Amino acid sequence: MKVSAIIGALSLGLLAFGSSATWAAGPEPVSIVQDPTAVGTPVGKRGPTHVKFTLEAVEVNGILDGAAKTSFTYWTFNGKVPGPMLRARVGDTIEVTMKNAKTSALIHNVDLHAVWGQGGGAALTSVAPGEEKSFVFKALNPGLFVYHCATTVIPQHISSGMYGLILIEPEGGLPKVDKEFYVMQGDIYADGAGPHKDFSMEKMMMEQPTNVVMNGSAAALAGAPMKAKVGDNIRVFFGVGGPNLTSSFHAIGTIFDKVWAEGSTGAPELNVQTTTVPPGGATMVEFKARVPAKYILVDHALTRLMKGNVAIIQAEGADQPDLFRAGKLDAKK
Repeated sequence: MKVSAIIGALSLGLLAFGSSATWAAGPEPVSIVQDPTAVGTPVGKRGPTHVKFTLEAVEVNGILDGAAKTSFTYWTFNGKVPGPMLRARVGDTIEVTMKNAKTSALIHNVDLHAVWGQGGGAALTSVAPGEEKSFVFKALNPGLFVYHCATTVIPQHISSGMYGLILIEPEGGLPKVDKEFYVMQGDIYADGAGPHKDFSMEKMMMEQPTNVVMNGSAAALAGAPMKAKVGDNIRVFFGVGGPNLTSSFHAIGTIFDKVWAEGSTGAPELNVQTTTVPPGGATMVEFKARVPAKYILVDHALTRLMKGNVAIIQAEGADQPDLFRAGKLDAKK
């Protein structure tokens, strides 16, 4: 199906994700899709405190493309892609514990871009299967930051699913909104003729991804859209794990009222159609669901839509004919 046809079908709500195909013999792969509503607890007006986070490296046979019935060996934080969204505030003293499941085959660690210190904590958290290590840091800078595994080969660990976001809120917290969602883009390099795909180092080095996904699996957040209501103010925490592709982040059917570029917490940009998010970068966007619609999140490098890069926020409610309707202008008015 052509990109234009896919976009048209999504816009009309006609395209369904799924297949009558069956998985290959053997255990079915599991969903590794991170819940986009799992945004952590807002800090509100509280003062600085001590916060503890635990991340566990888990290697899992996960669903790559549910419609095509393909699977992939993901390397994850806490069994999902992206890993859990971590949330704290400026001035907090944060303890990070990194575990590695006994079932893992490889060493893993974590580098948090919010950390002042060697490797963002990577050197202090390198753990073999069955081990765990911890370190402590002070949150000095507010913003939305990426974290990822930094074990050699670093881009392979990232591409296989080991990335997430940590939000360091400013003093006083972020303003309240009606809905918050957590979405991350990643590029996957898979190979193999069968339903289970293996990682391809060659494709990664050539920067030719076979899949470009949001929250780990192709079109997963389109088949199970995020829910909102007309009138809701919506905030999206969006990041790019990469390891290679820059995202031209765009929402079909709306305009971002506010964009905090580069994940900053300073003054936002206003009335933005598309915002650039590099690998290892993040942004916060807000918009009001002014009309009922399926707001379609994409990378506006639209060939990536054909590789699974799409998510939907479905806003339900009464029509708003003064803002959007079929037909022509009434010549009598």
